[in-house]
Amino acid sequence: MRSQTVPANPGAADVTSAVLAIGRSDFPDVLIDTLRRQAEVGHCMVFALSRAGAARCLLDAGNIPIGGDLGEAYAGHFHESDPNRDAMFEGEGGAPIMLPQFAPRMYGARYRKIFFQDSGIVDKCATAIWTGDTCFYVNFYRIAAQGRFSEGQRERLKSIAPVVSASVACHFRQAATPEKTLAALFATCAPLAALTPREQEVCRRILLGFSSEAISQGLGISLHSTLTYRKRAYERLGISSQSELFAIVLRLLTGPHGLAS
Repeated sequence: MRSQTVPANPGAADVTSAVLAIGRSDFPDVLIDTLRRQAEVGHCMVFALSRAGAARCLLDAGNIPIGGDLGEAYAGHFHESDPNRDAMFEGEGGAPIMLPQFAPRMYGARYRKIFFQDSGIVDKCATAIWTGDTCFYVNFYRIAAQGRFSEGQRERLKSIAPVVSASVACHFRQAATPEKTLAALFATCAPLAALTPREQEVCRRILLGFSSEAISQGLGISLHSTLTYRKRAYERLGISSQSELFAIVLRLLTGPHGLAS
């Protein structure tokens, strides 16, 4: 079973809170709250896999009491027998990948016992993204008390997976604050660097979650001027929405020439 590459259509407005939490200590809590709200995900675990064969558990948040034990077991050696491994290691170029769905019977007996029977997991979806030599593997789980994901929930996860995986990669790659990261992007990276200074200021504040009224007050300009600068910036960037602005930033942060952590 082969993986399916997801188009870079992030729908960032749906997961804005998680994007804005990149680089903050509460990122895991914000992420799981976002996933619960969007698709009733019970638990999320993130692993970093290297082409050299190493694995680490980076995030364990949600309603599985033995999540920490599962993370250690997977990073220890079970990552080598994950049916998704081949699909992940086919990934190229930093594009988010929605991984195939495997029934529990397709896992080995020990894997199945630990990661499904002992944990109470009854369903799983997963996405992954490569940045350099590291694959960020993001897993979404539901336990017996919740039942399996509905088709609608699976479609919802598929639609937000590109932004979620890119946000996870950004968070774990960088130690800088969101403000400093955005300032560096707008100063050095096309197409953002082509905006005028005022257009950049407005767009940076949009990305940090400020309303148009708050942007106007912070910059000491009228609301009409703020909306005009936003319109001009979007025209220069060839976009028409906040979601597309998020998409540009996430693509730059997770691309092969993204900011170093």
